Amino acid sequence: MRRVCFLLKVRQDRTAEYRERHAAVWPGMLRALSECGWRNYSLFLRDDGLLVGYLETEDFEAAQAAMAATGVNARWQRDMAPFFEALDGAGPDEAMRPLSEVFHLD
Repeated sequence: MRRVCFLLKVRQDRTAEYRERHAAVWPGMLRALSECGWRNYSLFLRDDGLLVGYLETEDFEAAQAAMAATGVNARWQRDMAPFFEALDGAGPDEAMRPLSEVFHLD
């Protein structure tokens, strides 16, 4: 199982609403994530908007591609895009760049 960590930046003036949206993620989105191989998925948000994501998956590229093929993900990404800084025209899911793991204690 591959561990994936990534960073994004939520607009500081939108962090409260971002938290609210993630307290009530659409059931279809939750189902799609599970069906597409996203496991142990967590998001951590700092008050200044730094977002740290973590997930485990067999194949990250395949899991991303499977999500990209779902209609619910397209709607979710469209709704979430205004919350983020520096996407440069990409959707939040396209802007996720995994960090290199340099240490792990099991």
